[in-house]
Amino acid sequence: MVRFENVGMRYGLGPEVLRDISFSLEPGAFHLLTGPSGAGKTSLLKLIYLAERPSRGMISMFGRDTGTMPREELPPLRRRIGVVFQDFRLLDHLTVLENVALPRRVMGQTEAQYHADVEELLAWVGLGNRLNAKPPTLSGGEKQRVAIARAVVAKPELLLADEPTGNVDPDIGGRIMRLFIELNRLGTSMLIATHDQRIIERLPATRVLKLSEGRLATTNEPLQPEAMRA
Repeated sequence: MVRFENVGMRYGLGPEVLRDISFSLEPGAFHLLTGPSGAGKTSLLKLIYLAERPSRGMISMFGRDTGTMPREELPPLRRRIGVVFQDFRLLDHLTVLENVALPRRVMGQTEAQYHADVEELLAWVGLGNRLNAKPPTLSGGEKQRVAIARAVVAKPELLLADEPTGNVDPDIGGRIMRLFIELNRLGTSMLIATHDQRIIERLPATRVLKLSEGRLATTNEPLQPEAMRA
């Protein structure tokens, strides 16, 4: 599903923030991306989402070399990926429900087709009473949950999440993790970036990608997850 070969990345003329990155993500697996702040986790996710281009190396997504793809073919590829970044990227003029429904609307679905699913998902993440609120009125934790709901509402083939439980309490964090696990069981591949050791110990990851100073070490041994608390 994702393959990197000797990838490097820099912003502008600065030094490389990622160096000699090589790895692959297989369909249906649950992966964790770990490392200290500043290690390059967010930059790596941006490369996978095609929001940034590498300075060198090859990136293949869904079997296609992204470096040779025409620019107009990138948006359809992105629509196969759900993304939760730390800056949320919500549209302030839309309600919570409208923000979450956007991926389904882009797919051409009508309100009758997506409304019940969106309501159910927002209730699951604890926002059932905020359907008509707009982002400027939400707390940071609420915005994060809206962003997560929007990322998963269309059941993407690949989900990327950058510290998805960083601004929520443990109960909501547990709900979000169980949502990710269920999506994975339904076939969505996962790459979750986190430095929270509790999440690392509790998730059924099959591979851990560890970033340190822009370089990657891959651990293939499965973790021993705890059962998710009810």
